[in-house]
Amino acid sequence: MDGLSELAFFALLARHGNLSATARELGLTPAAVSTRLSKLEQRLGVRLLNRTTRRVSVTEEGERYLAEGTRILDDLDALERRLAGSRAQPRGLLRVNATFGFGRKHIVPAVADFVRRYPEVDVQIHLTDRPLPLRDHGYDVGIRFGDIPDARLTARRIAGNRRLLCAAPAYLKAHGTPQSPRELQRHACLVVRENDAAYGTWHLRAGQRTEAVKVRGPLSSNDGESVLQWALAGHGIALRSEWEVAPYLRSRRLAPLLQGWMAPPADIHVLYAERGNLPARVTAFVDFLLARYAAQRRQAAKGELLW
Repeated sequence: MDGLSELAFFALLARHGNLSATARELGLTPAAVSTRLSKLEQRLGVRLLNRTTRRVSVTEEGERYLAEGTRILDDLDALERRLAGSRAQPRGLLRVNATFGFGRKHIVPAVADFVRRYPEVDVQIHLTDRPLPLRDHGYDVGIRFGDIPDARLTARRIAGNRRLLCAAPAYLKAHGTPQSPRELQRHACLVVRENDAAYGTWHLRAGQRTEAVKVRGPLSSNDGESVLQWALAGHGIALRSEWEVAPYLRSRRLAPLLQGWMAPPADIHVLYAERGNLPARVTAFVDFLLARYAAQRRQAAKGELLW
């Protein structure tokens, strides 16, 4: 089997979510699609999809294959576009959605540099407290953190982003430094309240060990910037993104805690609709962001502060 063609086949199958629709697009029978999938699973030695009479759902192994495979296909597509020497000049209106904090600090300056390079592109950037669905709101590009829920969109990882526990030295001097995740329960923890289900529970991992710690404190907010300001003022312990706290860790206004324990990462992706013949302004902006953070991605595996 051609590995790249099988990657493309599986990505198409995962996007459609059923064998019949995939078969129609490929001009095959559902039985032929099922056979092709079975041969792919046999070759890899893992189950990629759970099947029912009407739908298929991606397994954990399938998610990994899809995520890594999509990046490979995207890189190949980008390489072919560069080698083809496309003469399409980026122009027209580009609509971008990003969240307030990261958008203001990083995407707004990136857009300013982008339009200097491509003066025929007009950019509308819409900053929101939470990311908005691209398809529903007509955005060309979105900036997202962590897992990507919509398999119909293409996601390119532009930068790594850990979530770090930290507190002001003044707080630690007054209340002590926690030595284990369970000790966080005895501290004032500053919580971002985004939804009731996950409110006040911090999930941490050290190797194969995991801890889900229910934390509490006198201060909480739906705004991450507010929580950061409280942490800087010495009101408690915060769990914040690396891009946000790295300058304060360098200046020692905040101190890192429980460094052997990691929260789930919230890597940063650029999202766009998966379709052929993307406008040149979209591909140019995606390539621009990938180039802008290329050094950051290369260094992410070293565990250094990168922002």
